[in-house]
Amino acid sequence: MNLIRREPTLPFFPRFETPFFREFEGMSDRLNKFLGTWTRPYEVTESLKVADWAPAVDIQETDKEYLLKLEIPEVKKEDVRVTFADNELTITGERKLEKEEKNKKFHRIERAYGTFLRTFTMPYDADETRIYAEFKDGLLLVKLPKLEKPRPKTVEVKVS
Repeated sequence: MNLIRREPTLPFFPRFETPFFREFEGMSDRLNKFLGTWTRPYEVTESLKVADWAPAVDIQETDKEYLLKLEIPEVKKEDVRVTFADNELTITGERKLEKEEKNKKFHRIERAYGTFLRTFTMPYDADETRIYAEFKDGLLLVKLPKLEKPRPKTVEVKVS
């Protein structure tokens, strides 16, 4: 049986994307950790923390690694920071707003600017010593290889 996680929506709040609701989600996650609510060890969970915006992310898993792809166009490589501690992968950075010049006027600004932050709790089989990140054409690829599990030995047991 497959379980599908559904996000609650209300007609007047199409998606819970405001910092107000993100903070409540963060408090809920901290309370669950404190009270000992357990998640499956292989499940990738995410905690949202307050930031100016959050880039879109895809998370893939293969037999050998976990792959995260973040869309962060017009962000310089120097403005992105990837850290891994206590099974949490944190990606922070900043997209700077263009300054209005003398002969240039903005009629509409719809893209988000400012700092961004994404934190993911990774499975315990992620190998933090071989983490690899690559930034190219506005796409950040973070690869976390899986720890190699020792192959089980076949032991012949004689039945008496």
